[in-house]
Amino acid sequence: MLKAIFFDIDDTLFSTTTFAEHAREASVDAMLALGLRADRALVLRELREVVAEFSSNYEHHFDKLLSRLPLDATLGLNFPLLVSAAVVAYHETKFRELTAYDDVTEVLRLLSKSGLTLGIVTSGLTLKQAEKIVRLRVHRFIDHRAIFISDQVGIGKPNPKLYLRAVERVGVRPEEAMHVGDHPVNDVDAANAAGLISVWNRREGRHLLETGRTRPRHVIDNFWDLHDILCRDYGIRTPDPA
Repeated sequence: MLKAIFFDIDDTLFSTTTFAEHAREASVDAMLALGLRADRALVLRELREVVAEFSSNYEHHFDKLLSRLPLDATLGLNFPLLVSAAVVAYHETKFRELTAYDDVTEVLRLLSKSGLTLGIVTSGLTLKQAEKIVRLRVHRFIDHRAIFISDQVGIGKPNPKLYLRAVERVGVRPEEAMHVGDHPVNDVDAANAAGLISVWNRREGRHLLETGRTRPRHVIDNFWDLHDILCRDYGIRTPDPA
């Protein structure tokens, strides 16, 4: 019997890849508007490299970006203003575009009435990931006791212990829980290793072409696919969609 479903956040509940690219473009445009003298495409490439090299959770992306550009690109300009303009543009994009996929919101609403425990298992910084849960408005459907963020728990993906901690805390056996995520290694392999039912969400994102060591139990392209699998294979009953 399926009793709980855990969801990854990034590129599962919303398009992290698309959002991040829009936010970076807005940040670069803001710096160019303040007088940064550099080719837009070049600056974007450098910013992507900074993120890849220092991770998305690094706090000084724009400082590192400016230090990598030729000296004449910033000669006579105020560094703090350039960085601040980039940060403001990034956050304004977040306020405007950080929304869950429409099908995610509707399916989570239905599943929240099914008797299943709905939770989160995600990698990242505690407050950053918690902010996404609130901004995406999925906190309305998620059991707040079933949110497991790697930074807060102290265990990171793809360590199966993160998933075992989640099922232990919500009081279900691994085989009674499902995990839905976009990463073939961090989500599929790790959930399989912990004994959960793995679902690979291949809607979009930068991990589409990656392969893991194991196969997912199910593959979906959207959350309506997930809804159909739950009803057909696990006997889950939800209200009729409005």
